[in-house]
Amino acid sequence: MDPELRLLEQLKGSGKPGLARALSLLEAEEPDGEALRLVECAHRRPRGRVIGITGAPGAGKSTLVGALIPRLRARGLTVAVLAVDPSSHRSGGALLGDRIRLALDPEDEGLFVRSLAARDRLGGLAEAAAGGVALLRALFDRVLVETVGIGQSEREVEEVSDLVVLAVPPEAGDLLQFIKAGVLEIPDLIAVTKTDLGERAAQAARALEAALAARPDGRRIPVHRIAAPRGDGVDQLVEALERSGADLERSGAIEARRRMRAEAQFLRMVREAFGRLGVELVQSGSIDDDRNRSPSGRFHHVSARLRARLLGEEKTPPPAQDGRRQAGRGEGGR
Repeated sequence: MDPELRLLEQLKGSGKPGLARALSLLEAEEPDGEALRLVECAHRRPRGRVIGITGAPGAGKSTLVGALIPRLRARGLTVAVLAVDPSSHRSGGALLGDRIRLALDPEDEGLFVRSLAARDRLGGLAEAAAGGVALLRALFDRVLVETVGIGQSEREVEEVSDLVVLAVPPEAGDLLQFIKAGVLEIPDLIAVTKTDLGERAAQAARALEAALAARPDGRRIPVHRIAAPRGDGVDQLVEALERSGADLERSGAIEARRRMRAEAQFLRMVREAFGRLGVELVQSGSIDDDRNRSPSGRFHHVSARLRARLLGEEKTPPPAQDGRRQAGRGEGGR
């Protein structure tokens, strides 16, 4: 048997406790070699589709996830949920633990749910989420990634997902916020939640459809009206997700998306650690890079080289292109 396949089969055979331990290794500030090796194996062997569930706090994302799970399981699909929760300021851990809001069958081996702490991530994704998604995608048919909310870096959910569902509650204020922030550019499908509230939800759905119809690129994004606790509209949403995913796979678009989003994820990691100059060095080709690795694998591969290069450049900084840098130093020394 192929060594990588054997490693993944061993992880799968260890059951939920073994998978939980593997994800805990990825959550460490400095993941060890075993964790990185698992991610690399998983990255090269994608099995399932990843569905991102995002939206503002209170939009009903967890309720929606809870409604999607039994319907996906009823189709014979194995399901993993990676839920990013608010962080405890004291421990840094996920406040909600292993998703106490979801009523689950602990004996169901085809279902796995794990919470990650968001820590200080604005976009709603924990730093360990990317590696965790890659691992779960190699072991399960469908991976649901629920974010903690929408923030300044809301596009992070795109980086790990094949399809994105935006949950929108029937409050006009939230809708205006989404439009202004450009969030409507992110999803493949939109779910207006809490439609049992009646006319308010209907108004929100109509406003969304009008806003989407005015998009200059002409891209059509379906708007689904759901009341997840009652199950209203959820079957139709599942059908739309499955149909969209199958269409993307047949056309090859899903593979193109994964390559593009993995590149964006890698460059974001470089930018956050080394700034704009680090990104420029990587993109220039002057730093040895291996694009066959996972984003986290690529990042660990180039980090030492970038650190050495940037430290070397800091010893002999380039001259300022204009007088602003020198002026700033002069002002600071007054």
